[in-house]
Amino acid sequence: MSMIGEYARVTPAELDRALGDPEWALKLVQGRMEAESAGCPESGPARCLDVDKAWAAVGFLLRRAAFPVDVVHGEQDLPDADDWGYGPPRYLTPAQVRTAAEALAEIPAERLTDGVGPADLAAAQVYPTIVWERGEPLDYVCEHYEQLRPFFRAAADEGDAVLLWLG
Repeated sequence: MSMIGEYARVTPAELDRALGDPEWALKLVQGRMEAESAGCPESGPARCLDVDKAWAAVGFLLRRAAFPVDVVHGEQDLPDADDWGYGPPRYLTPAQVRTAAEALAEIPAERLTDGVGPADLAAAQVYPTIVWERGEPLDYVCEHYEQLRPFFRAAADEGDAVLLWLG
């Protein structure tokens, strides 16, 4: 089974409720994911996003760029949350989402991957290592990274927090 990087935008009120009731948060997120995958998203930009298996490479590249916010693993634990796949979810506050959105806007994918190739990811044992050992280009990572940028921009513009987990 693959580890997939998952994101869900939540309002500040939803985050407050999630902090006290993580089971409610899981049901909220599952409902949104089902609605969006069925082609019935809420109005406006998507509230859920997955970056497939590119999450680890994105994290590696952002750490290399001294990124100010951990947009792969989150900054805070969701207290008392059960495992949502490969561990419990974490979250970013609306202020952290704004910081991330501003920083993401400054780093296009080409700049993020500048000077890094598959051999670098393989040497660093970035998941999924086998892909980088085969010499796969970083296009896959760039495509998923470029989806993060508008997702975080929309979240920041709406004042949302973000839940993150590996599913």
